[in-house]
Amino acid sequence: MKALKVGIISKDEYKKRTIEIAKGVYKPKKDEPKIWFESIKSLAQILSNENQELLKVILENKPSSLSELEKLTGRKKPNLSRTLKTLERYGIVELHKNAKTVVPEVKAIRFSVEFGLDVA
Repeated sequence: MKALKVGIISKDEYKKRTIEIAKGVYKPKKDEPKIWFESIKSLAQILSNENQELLKVILENKPSSLSELEKLTGRKKPNLSRTLKTLERYGIVELHKNAKTVVPEVKAIRFSVEFGLDVA
């Protein structure tokens, strides 16, 4: 697994960047982050110790369902589902839906964070 590159920029800067991309004024470079957070604090919430433990449990046990993951972690299924959907939105896990089950797969275990200070 390669490192997932994430960036930190303000909401205003993100909005400005998105508009410039849409207008064709700016073309993102190949090595730029694909995932952006508004602050280090918001990144830290996604990669909290609790979520890191969850990722380790998935990697080590390869659960075949959320029910199995619930037993392994002691976390309730609605909480797991919400957390996993958030992690999926950021490209950290992938959820495979089979018939009546959802199987989580960890896609990123290393993270590269890119940010700078806005100085006027």
